[in-house]
Amino acid sequence: MKRAILLSVLLLALGVSAFACTLTKERYSVSKATNRMDTATFASGCFWCGEAKFSQLKGVLRVTSGYTGGHVVDPNYEQVCTGTTGHAEACNVVYDSAVISYDELLEVFFLSHDPTQLNRQGNDVGTQYRSAIFYHNKAQSEKAMYYIRRLTEQKIYPRTIVTEVTGFTVFYKAERYHQAYYKNHPEAGYCLYVIQPQLEKFKHIFKDKLK
Repeated sequence: MKRAILLSVLLLALGVSAFACTLTKERYSVSKATNRMDTATFASGCFWCGEAKFSQLKGVLRVTSGYTGGHVVDPNYEQVCTGTTGHAEACNVVYDSAVISYDELLEVFFLSHDPTQLNRQGNDVGTQYRSAIFYHNKAQSEKAMYYIRRLTEQKIYPRTIVTEVTGFTVFYKAERYHQAYYKNHPEAGYCLYVIQPQLEKFKHIFKDKLK
């Protein structure tokens, strides 16, 4: 029921042409070869989880785990884990906007983690695990705020949404061993007991959007 209501709110937003027309036409392409390729940046807890989920979607071309939103230049994993760098574990999602829209990515973002948990996701605790949307342009900012407002008005969640919405500045790619972690280490304890159960639910919810 919760997902049905959430989907109806998100689909309503997708269908409101007046709202869509007010959004800026500006796009931040990651390739001069095509204007269909865009980037979205999300923090939803451990980036291993986020990468494993977003990489399953049709239209998503590349997902990179890394750090953003902080004040330390070129941080490493150990520094970020102290919670003193200001950075969040995040995923840079490069996608084909002709196949999957930013609106759909927002739907995935809100349904694939708990946006009401402050500075944590499950047993992962700290500011580096905060829920955040790092927008790349005005359109992304307006859509993110719109959905948060609508989800709040509809009382989809029992607690207040604490997702941070802030402008993208710089993204530091995480160490090589963090990239495609679930794919490369499916038998690791965290993958078996944390990521795999979440991924099974994710695949069930978004079965129509999977590669």
